[in-house]
Amino acid sequence: MKWLSAGVTFVNCSTVCGLILGMVGGGLTFSIAAISILFGAAIAAYLIASDSKPDVLESSKAQANICPDARWQQRRGADVVLQHSSFVKYRHAWKWILAACFAIFAFRSFCWLLYIDSEELKIQSPNNLGDLALHITYIKNFANGVSLWPDNPIYVFSKLRYPAGIDLFNALFCCLHIDLTRSLVWTGLLASLATFYAFYRWGGSFAVAGFLFNGGFAGFQILRSSTFLKFLDYQGDKTIAWKSIPLAMFVTQRGMLYAIPAGLLLLWHWRDKFYGAETRQDRPASRPTGSRLNQSAGSPSSFHSPPSPSGSSPIEGTARPRRAWRHHRLLPFWGELSIYASMPLFHVHTFLALSGVLVCLFLCGDAPMRRHIAILIASAFLPATFFVWSISDNFRAASMLEWNRGWVMHDPELGRPTIFQFWFANFGIFIPLALYLLGVCWWRLWKSGIHWNKKMPGKIAFLLPAAAIFISGLLFKFAPWEWDNLKLMIWAYFLVLPFLWTDLIARWPLEVRVVVCIALFASGFVSLFGGLAAGRTGFGFANRAELDEVGAAIRNVPVEARFAAYPLYNHPLLLQGRKVVLGYPGHLWTQGFNYAGTENQLRQLMEGAGNWREIARGLRTRYLFWGREEQSNYRTSKRPWEKAAWLTASGDWGAIYDLEQPPQPSAAH
Repeated sequence: MKWLSAGVTFVNCSTVCGLILGMVGGGLTFSIAAISILFGAAIAAYLIASDSKPDVLESSKAQANICPDARWQQRRGADVVLQHSSFVKYRHAWKWILAACFAIFAFRSFCWLLYIDSEELKIQSPNNLGDLALHITYIKNFANGVSLWPDNPIYVFSKLRYPAGIDLFNALFCCLHIDLTRSLVWTGLLASLATFYAFYRWGGSFAVAGFLFNGGFAGFQILRSSTFLKFLDYQGDKTIAWKSIPLAMFVTQRGMLYAIPAGLLLLWHWRDKFYGAETRQDRPASRPTGSRLNQSAGSPSSFHSPPSPSGSSPIEGTARPRRAWRHHRLLPFWGELSIYASMPLFHVHTFLALSGVLVCLFLCGDAPMRRHIAILIASAFLPATFFVWSISDNFRAASMLEWNRGWVMHDPELGRPTIFQFWFANFGIFIPLALYLLGVCWWRLWKSGIHWNKKMPGKIAFLLPAAAIFISGLLFKFAPWEWDNLKLMIWAYFLVLPFLWTDLIARWPLEVRVVVCIALFASGFVSLFGGLAAGRTGFGFANRAELDEVGAAIRNVPVEARFAAYPLYNHPLLLQGRKVVLGYPGHLWTQGFNYAGTENQLRQLMEGAGNWREIARGLRTRYLFWGREEQSNYRTSKRPWEKAAWLTASGDWGAIYDLEQPPQPSAAH
């Protein structure tokens, strides 16, 4: 756990330090980047070297409240082990199979994230064309040394409205002259390793499978005669809302590279801190000779105990024998605070989900829990507010919360004729299983005779926010595009996974477990490997020569200057981190901009309207780029700037004009 904590803290502290020093110094520089990376490394090294001591907030009364259910689980766990002891020797198989699947996904997705193919830059995933271009724009923009918090490089009338913390982190390495492609690859690979480990510790092999192979029934199209045994990303179809999390979110939404392992780290920390005694209570004082009591998948101890819960595999149902069970503090308070408070800088929806978990833990907890959570939230209020202020254009951005009952069920493409068709096509049997799990846990709670003013069991404390998060996603819109609610709703899915295994599926007979896991994960398995197989020859991203020539041409142009150019996601100006009047409309729409008027003004300027100079001043732009895309999309342009403005650079790629300078005699036509 120390290494995961140290890695997350390194990214966190380096990024925040770079942001603060960049604000003070007027932008990132080599010195600021070096200091920030060294600071983050020093904090991470201290975290690794520091002594971990037990830090569990439990009372004897709280322990007594959980005893009845724990004793029942011990007896049931023993029954499961004795029934399936023939599979004990295969207890590690599923762990390594899933590790291999995760490695295949990570290497295929990130080693070919952005690569050179002759004269072209290519990418592996078609889902990533627009997203990767936007993130490269942010990274290069930060690395160019613009003032922090920067103006929006894709919209002229706004500050940057995006939680771009992970891009700021990569920009630090760009300032240290580390190749961007290598930086992106290693960030993705190390984030994948951290994510695998975090899921494994949070919910064992079952949670890892849940992340890799989420899906409903879409992938079963592989059994149709027309697509028999054809591995394709069936969940990537425009009619499916519940897409592959690894392919559609983890690879494309770069904030997830930090948010998922960091969020799982906090969840694990809170479970261990607040319910560590519950986990110890689940372990028996002694084991019968020859048995593996409490090493079964059905035993909560096999899931909650710090060593890796191999028993969470869907078939063998056993975990590794342990000589001793140790409980260590996962994070010191300052580490817990820094990760939670700075989460808005990296991923706002994860911050909302974690805040919801804290509120529910507060409601379900006892006095020590409530005291700790209150101190944590109060301490995080100011820094979290500062980060939200930064990424929301100083609170000028429109509210992201809006009533929207039904999520995407009414969307003309994603919706279905009936609610049952929608949920089963997207989620398969997961929703019925989750509802059944909630009912079973509440029934056990009621049967245990626990008082409502006492501390609730851990499963209730974590399933309650899962239900609240999921219902919120169904009733409200947390982003301009309804589908983006998944950035929040996936945390309900992650919260449910461990308890779905330990408190429900693991207690069923082996044959039933196998069938249920196939129904849950087969579709996602097909879609994941179908998506990885796509694009064997890659997808064109940018022309290397054009990109380098444009970079050389604008080297002497001030980094704060804004260009008029055709709105395109992979425009060479954007890939060099330069600001344009208007970026790709798809990106503007998902960030909530009403850009129709600005788009019309830009078109008038590029078409050479009579008042083109006034339009340029109104758009706060001094430079105009005229290249291949501009020639193709503004064919009727009069191009008056060719005679009335200074030609600053030109080449096979096009030309750049300074609209505030008269033409030089040698450049006049």
